Amino acid sequence: MGQTTSITLEATDNSSWLDEFVDVYQRLNKDNLALLTRIYHFNVVFEDPLHRVTGRSALTEYFEHMYANVTSIEFDITDRFVSGNKAALYWTMTYQHSRLNGGCPIRVLGHSRLEMMDKKVIAHRDYFDLGQLLYEHIPLYGTTVRWLKKKASQ
Repeated sequence: MGQTTSITLEATDNSSWLDEFVDVYQRLNKDNLALLTRIYHFNVVFEDPLHRVTGRSALTEYFEHMYANVTSIEFDITDRFVSGNKAALYWTMTYQHSRLNGGCPIRVLGHSRLEMMDKKVIAHRDYFDLGQLLYEHIPLYGTTVRWLKKKASQ
């Protein structure tokens, strides 16, 4: 994993929950999903451009499904900001899926907005480009998406 840059807006002792969160994400894999209980509140709400999941058990199932469908996945946390019970993480996710991009690694830039309650994350919202994650890597469809993005940027 890459080096983590930290900028805190509150005293460092208030960010211990975020330190724990980042530590778990750096070590998380299909064999240790029980670690999610250390960082997520029982009633967590997790959202990304594709899903909305409510409750830690449903979130664990989401992660089980995700890990079952990828060859590898890792997160490089590049920046983080914390203020009281809220935080933002900026990251690069690198993953491999046998049916996307010829099985080669795919890099996705994104960020997460987190909210803490009782020293665990109660709200987690991920923001990323869905085309970069998925659409650009689907055979035939990906060519069209990349062409459209190029045209839109001209």
